[in-house]
Amino acid sequence: MADAIKKVCVIGAGTMGAGIAAQVANAGVPVLLLDIVPKEGGRNAIAEGAVAKMLKTDPAPFMSTRAAKLVETGNIEDHLDKIAECDWVIEAVIERLDIKQGLYARIEAVKREGTAVSSNTSTIPLATLVEGRSDAFKRDFLITHFFNPPRYMRLLEIVASPDSDAAVVAKVQAFADVAMGKTVVRAKDTPGFIANRIGTYWIQLGINNAIDLGLSVEEADAVAGSPMGVPKTGIFGLVDLVGIDLMPHLKASLTGTLAKDDPYQAIARDIPLIEKMIGEGYTGRKGKGGFYRLNRDKGKSREAIDLSTGEYRAKVDARAPGGAAGKGDLRALVETKGKLGDYAWALVSGTLAYAAMLVPEAADDVVAIDDAMKLGYNWKAGPFEMIDKLGAKYLADRLEAEGKPVPQILRTAGERTFYRVENGKRQFLGLGGEYHDVVRPEGVLRLADFKLASKPLLKNASAALWDVGDGVVCLEFTGKMNALDGEVMKLIGQAIPLVAQSYKALVVYNDADSFSAGANLGLAIFAVNIAAWSEIEKLVAGGQMAYKALKYAPFPVVSAPAGLAVGGGCEILLHSDAIQAHAELYTGLVECGVGLIPGWGGNGEMLARWRDAPGMPKGPMPAVAKVFETVSTATVSKSAQQAKELMFLRPDDGITMNRDRLLYDAKQKALSLVEGYKPPEAPTFRPPGESGHVGLNMAAEGFRKRGMATDYDMVVSDSLATVLSGGEHDYVDTVTEADLLTLERQEFMQRVRDKRTVARVEHMLETGKPLRN
Repeated sequence: MADAIKKVCVIGAGTMGAGIAAQVANAGVPVLLLDIVPKEGGRNAIAEGAVAKMLKTDPAPFMSTRAAKLVETGNIEDHLDKIAECDWVIEAVIERLDIKQGLYARIEAVKREGTAVSSNTSTIPLATLVEGRSDAFKRDFLITHFFNPPRYMRLLEIVASPDSDAAVVAKVQAFADVAMGKTVVRAKDTPGFIANRIGTYWIQLGINNAIDLGLSVEEADAVAGSPMGVPKTGIFGLVDLVGIDLMPHLKASLTGTLAKDDPYQAIARDIPLIEKMIGEGYTGRKGKGGFYRLNRDKGKSREAIDLSTGEYRAKVDARAPGGAAGKGDLRALVETKGKLGDYAWALVSGTLAYAAMLVPEAADDVVAIDDAMKLGYNWKAGPFEMIDKLGAKYLADRLEAEGKPVPQILRTAGERTFYRVENGKRQFLGLGGEYHDVVRPEGVLRLADFKLASKPLLKNASAALWDVGDGVVCLEFTGKMNALDGEVMKLIGQAIPLVAQSYKALVVYNDADSFSAGANLGLAIFAVNIAAWSEIEKLVAGGQMAYKALKYAPFPVVSAPAGLAVGGGCEILLHSDAIQAHAELYTGLVECGVGLIPGWGGNGEMLARWRDAPGMPKGPMPAVAKVFETVSTATVSKSAQQAKELMFLRPDDGITMNRDRLLYDAKQKALSLVEGYKPPEAPTFRPPGESGHVGLNMAAEGFRKRGMATDYDMVVSDSLATVLSGGEHDYVDTVTEADLLTLERQEFMQRVRDKRTVARVEHMLETGKPLRN
């Protein structure tokens, strides 16, 4: 179904429209980006300028510069007829009904029947948008509400009308899901749909109560952040991020379209401080600052605004309630004595009660509400998952005691939870009081679902092995940031004979945001501080053995990384038969950044890849130079596509756009390799020797002279150069994989004994940032 859309047109090259076009291009699909003809400059200047700007934007809307080449720019005066070539037209112009309706009339005159037309609006009802249009146009029309930035925000709210053709809607939904990587939530044609309606209520309620209770912005954000399971920006930090000037527009839109008895109407109010800030250009991060700012006149000191006086003052550290209240226990948080607890209860109870009244008005079930808030606002738990933590009856009783309305769905739940696990399946409570299975779309597998229905085949403190069906097992890392240690290596050693005897293939995967942050540096520093050098060397050798055992196992090994996969996390990818990566993959061998070199076989694997790359010049140096450049600079890919360009992924490795489909795709890839599988042959190398070593050091010296490398960087890069150039070997010698591993261990152990490396590692653990010593 996703293949039915082969070309897309986006009209409106503003931030959202351009970002949507970029994500279509990231999917490998041609896209036509149109805007109006400007009064000055070229006729396509607006669309061309949008593409040029995106190529310079960080974080990047494009996953690769190659994707930008799939964007064709134009204008609606000269190129609107090209819509006839497109299968989906996305309107992302200014939120003015007259402009949108005028554009639809022009689109209808040139589009093919069956070509989907959608609006990215979040403020104008669908029924109003299509007033005056033909029945044929209405059949092809829907709303597709993307979230900003479109590349990184996974939520897509789709709204269809009774007139919408189900096949057209399904075509768009399938493409958005599989090709664009969106999790689609079907919303009703109600103001603000789901996420923005609840999110706007939550923000307004948070600001109101902070002012009314006399909290500082720091205190409010300390409560309305991590303790509630929402991003640590809290309320005021989030408003700074999205733009304070957006607040009046959202308020005007919702107050103008919501029913007069909607609870939002009672809390929507003009806040003089916000009006003053907008008038003076304090619109948040995109302006001179917002509720928080950097005072450049005072050495970029961090400041926060005083909500009572409107004056800036030095930012202070505010702590949320301690103990269980600060660790996600909602009941403890809202029962905290004092103004922080009062604030928590006002915000939590009001927001959850509001969300509860929106089923079935805004969405058919609680799952849609929860998914929308988790994906659109990055909440760790959705409103109904939060109610389960608090207790539905507890919430209903306190609301009733305060004389506030109790949503019917809370009374339906009573003492029950909105989610439960029954017979190994997650279920949700419906409006009628019955539980229903949470059904995954076809092609979606989550390891969490297997965990509900089974026990691990193997498990220790840092890893687990799960049966995910059809003869495939899944190796999961379970430590903090999925860091790798001796326990992981031990479990790999136990898993290989088990899989070889009873299963077909192995997939390395986890549901977490990060695949692996690499070796457990905290454990390494502990060993360094007690001079346990033999233990460190044992860990390095153990990792090498485990990874090579995976590489030469008698069954296919497929790694399925998403998010961060660096250091040892990258090295396990390099040792896999194949990789099925999520599009948002940030991978690289970063050890040099903390004064080390890759120690688990990554150097040899990268050398073999670059040496065998199509079009790579022959001879001992080209591949060596490429690997040295990439590894010595701790280069990390900014997408899976870029990881291919850097050779962390092979050209035929797969990329999955939708995170929810990654495990399924990896499992299918593993099964496709089973028949006739043979482990790879061990590579051998012809190193450049001492002359190559000198050449690499000269290149590093050039970086140092330009101020891009420190004196200790030169020492670290020399260790790397020693390994890549073959140590004492030269081009007439054959260097085996085992020889390279020995060199890796030797140079790694030299670097780990250096106090400058220890300082780098400790600084990284304390600050999360590299030390340039």
